Amino acid sequence: MANLKLRHPENVNGDFYVDTSCIDCDTCRWMTPEVFYRVDEQSAVYHQPTNEVERLTALQALLACPTSSIGTVEKPQDIKIAQATFPNLIEENVYHCGYHSEKSYGAASYFIQLAEGNILVDSPRFTPPLVKRLEEMGGIHYMYLTHRDDVADHQKFAEHFKCQRILHTDDISAGTRNVEIKLTGSEVFALNPDLLIIPVPGHSKGHTVLLYKNKFLFTGDHLAWSEDRDQLIAFRDVCWYSWSEQLKSMRKLADYSFEWVLPGHGRRFHADLDTMAQQMHKCIEWMEST
Repeated sequence: MANLKLRHPENVNGDFYVDTSCIDCDTCRWMTPEVFYRVDEQSAVYHQPTNEVERLTALQALLACPTSSIGTVEKPQDIKIAQATFPNLIEENVYHCGYHSEKSYGAASYFIQLAEGNILVDSPRFTPPLVKRLEEMGGIHYMYLTHRDDVADHQKFAEHFKCQRILHTDDISAGTRNVEIKLTGSEVFALNPDLLIIPVPGHSKGHTVLLYKNKFLFTGDHLAWSEDRDQLIAFRDVCWYSWSEQLKSMRKLADYSFEWVLPGHGRRFHADLDTMAQQMHKCIEWMEST
């Protein structure tokens, strides 16, 4: 729970606030930019919700915050309404899970609802409201893990839903040694014709991305939109394995078509195929120059 005594001094007066336990993960700012902003390398409230839509999205950010750094002065009587919105629909049968985990530094997790078995992309927090909703939506058949950093509560989800976890062997550690499906090599792996797992070493040695229906690309920490640069980017400062390999991976990825970039860290990006292709080439040119 957020601590009112630790309320950040840059919060405007009102019900919602952020305390100084914030880790600057950016979750609340991309989820609810009309309420939260960045100041002193943390988040704060610059505008109190003034209508039901703004209040709901602020409550969604409160629930998603990995460190419970967002609070309200008054106990929110409508919190269960916000809980029921997760997983939150992005488009078609693809959802944002919310409930980010501090273990993954606030990385986003996603859910694909499929008749043949649902897929959880990376691990959110294992929390009862989310688990209940996932059960109502058909459970989890596969838990696909993009890389070693965003595995969070994977063990709890695996034990509860009896799902099969997927992770590249080059990113397996002591905490993930029991994953059920261990990918190897650099070849594309097809879960089915609509689901391709593409190895993209760079951020980590065993990083992969998931392409669904040639439309939705789940990118982990490989690729994201940057508000500051106004373009797609890779994360140079947190490239743990090899920047040159990540550049090679990005060139390979540019050969694929997709309309959505859905990252673990960084901002989402949605565009038509031509614009996305242009953005990918712009990203590669920027990477080559750094």
